[in-house]
Order: sequence, then C-alpha cells, then structure tokens
Amino acid sequence: MIEINTSRAKQFLSEDRFSQAYKQAEKAFELVQQRNGEGTEWLGWRDLLADPNDAILEQIDSLATNIREQADVFIVCGIGGSYLGARAVIEALGSFFGNDGPEIIFAGHHMSGKYLKDLIGYLDKPNKEGEPKSVFVNVISKSGTTLETALSFRVLRKWMTEQFPEDVDDRIICTTSKEGGALNELIDQHGYKKFIIPDDVGGRFSVLTPVGLFPIAVAGIDIRTLFYEAVSKYEELEEDAEQIIDYAATKYALFDDGKTLDVLTTFEPQLEALGGWLQQLLGESEGKQGKGMFPATATYSTDLHSIGQFIQQGTRNMMETFITVKSEEKSITIEELPENNDGLNYLSGKTFHEINTQAFRGTLQAHTDGDVPSIVVSLDKLNAQHIGEFIYFYELLTAVYCYCLGVNPFNQPGVEDYKREMYQLLGKH
Repeated sequence: MIEINTSRAKQFLSEDRFSQAYKQAEKAFELVQQRNGEGTEWLGWRDLLADPNDAILEQIDSLATNIREQADVFIVCGIGGSYLGARAVIEALGSFFGNDGPEIIFAGHHMSGKYLKDLIGYLDKPNKEGEPKSVFVNVISKSGTTLETALSFRVLRKWMTEQFPEDVDDRIICTTSKEGGALNELIDQHGYKKFIIPDDVGGRFSVLTPVGLFPIAVAGIDIRTLFYEAVSKYEELEEDAEQIIDYAATKYALFDDGKTLDVLTTFEPQLEALGGWLQQLLGESEGKQGKGMFPATATYSTDLHSIGQFIQQGTRNMMETFITVKSEEKSITIEELPENNDGLNYLSGKTFHEINTQAFRGTLQAHTDGDVPSIVVSLDKLNAQHIGEFIYFYELLTAVYCYCLGVNPFNQPGVEDYKREMYQLLGKH
C-alpha cells in the first residue's frame, strides 16, 4: 500500500489557490482517462495494464530463468528509460552485496572509455570457480543508433564474438522496436532473441514492458507480482483518482506559487536509483516551455551532511518529496555496552530502522519549520507488490501534473538540441 500525505505542503498554500489547482488537476486527469490531451498516442503504458498480456510475461520469465542458470554476468546495455527503471527495481529489491544469480552490470549509459576498458578487463577474469565467466548481453534501444548505447554495444559485441564464438548469437538479446532500426538488421543477420518495445510507450514509461521486466526477471525478482500489482493500482485509480488529483494539484499550486525545485529524497539508500528513475520521469516530462520544477535527488541522512544546510536555510524556491518505508525485514538492534564510550547506550534496544525513521521525522519537521513544503510518500515495505504500485502511481501522477502545467508529458523536443550540436561537432553528416 502507498500512502500520500500532502498536508505539510498544503499549509503553504491558500485555500483559494489550492481549490483552483484542484479543478485544474481534475480536468488534467480527464485528459488522460479520455485520451483528449497532447501526446495521447503515447498512452500505451496504460493500455498494457488495462489489457495484460500474460504470454509476454511467460516468455520473459522463461528466458530469464534459463539465463539465471547459465550466467555469471548479465549486462544491460541502454541509457535513460532503457536502464533506469530496471536498475531502480533491482536495487530496491535486491541485496546490497552478493545477490543470488548473475551479477547485473549496466553499460551504454555514458561514453566513458575507461569504464568499458575496465569492464572488459573484469569480464576477462575467471569466475569464482576459476572458469571463464559466462556472460549475456541485453541491448535496449528502439532505434539501435543511440550514441552511448550503440558505441558500448559495438565494443561488447566484438568481445562477446571473440569470447563465445560457438554460441554468441544465443547470448545477445535485443529489446527494440517491432520493425526498422539498426538492431533489427542485426537480429535478421544473426538470429538474436528479441523482445519488442511497444511503439506507443516512451522510454521513461517503459519499465513495465520488456525493457524493464526482462533485466528485472534475470535478477530473480517476481515480475508477475510487480506487473499485476501495477495492474491493480491502475484499476483502483480508474475508479477513484482522488490520491492522484490531490497530489498533482498540490504540486501544481506550489509551482504556480514560485517553487522551481523538487528535491526527491529518501532515507533508504537502496532507493537511491528509484530517485534516478523518478528524476528522468519527471524531468523529461515537465521541463518544457519554461515550465516545471527541476527534480533534484538526495539520499538522507548522508546528504544532510552536504546539502542539508542549503535546504534548511537557502533560497526558498523548493519543495521536498520524501519517499519512506514503514517497515524493514532486515535490520540490526543496538546492544548496550558496559563502558558506553560513544555515549550511545540511550539507543539500546532500538533498531537501525527505528533510528532512521526518527531521523526522517526530525528532518521533516525541521525542513517544514524552515519553510520547505513537503509531500510524504510512504510504502508499507519494500517488495515487488509495493514497487509495482509505486511505478504506475508515479507514471499517472506525472501525466496528470504535466497536463496541469499545459505541456505534453510524453515528448522531449529539447533532447534533440544537444544531439544535433554533438553530432555536428563529431562530424556526422
């Protein structure tokens, strides 16, 4: 279950301002539901939940199980929405150290030659049994020509061909568009296994397609629970969208009141990558026509020791979104020490999670007192069920909020500007 508390944000808004924003959010939700807004040709992320295709989940699960039995390393080669969602779920639901199954490594999300060189060097080293590492690669790109991903895949494909000459074609899996694009040409030549990215789903909304589900399944996470809990959230919000409308209205009213920065924070370090997914989802969707809040990310309490001062007393142009977890399955209880040299015996009997929770509550109150409007998003626990709900909730929230702003939630015309300048400098004709 996900709970949303907007009370500490609304106290900074007049009743009239919120009431106007609420009416705007109601209309925005109708635009999504009735498919009357800009970019509605990109609403496939809703359609796949309205009409689930269990056959695709079975195909993904079957191949993922096979790879888990064979692989030492599974490389996800993609950028933006082609890796951020999968990484967020895998880190949220996995172990910090030594997960079962293959090691999941991400590539193709930047252009560091050193990273690739070091990665190849690591892959060349034997596994713990002293045997050559068994490696599989999942390259994810609709066009197959996204520079960062295509460059990395070129290097990795060469290494894979040299390392596994007899079965390399079985070790490369492509997730791409149904037809067209550079990857489909390679698929036709080599017979690589393929998953299809729906044409009507944009990258940042694609985590519940094979883009995200396949790497998540290889990591050993229950994708059926993840997916069908998102389906349940879809059905719930279609019947009663109050939670979404209230949140979107609050955020829109704060933007209208001059807030230009949304600090996405968590006290759970395993949710740091989830913040990265949210940052792209919100940033690429709302940042258009001179509008939107910049989505910054922070992981507390670590970052309280770096940017906490600014958040408490700096420029008052920000709001804060806290993502919290109510209960934790694994924790450590503080033991009492006879000498009490560190003066921490007052914490004896408490778990780290309990202490972390009080740190969150204290920070929330301090930042509220420092005139930072805050929204609190609470998950009962970290599991596939609640993460599945969370993913769809924020996808829908993003669409509704962006329609409040009067921008198309689903395009990203500004991204093409840097690409054009970059390709010109690189000599592409």
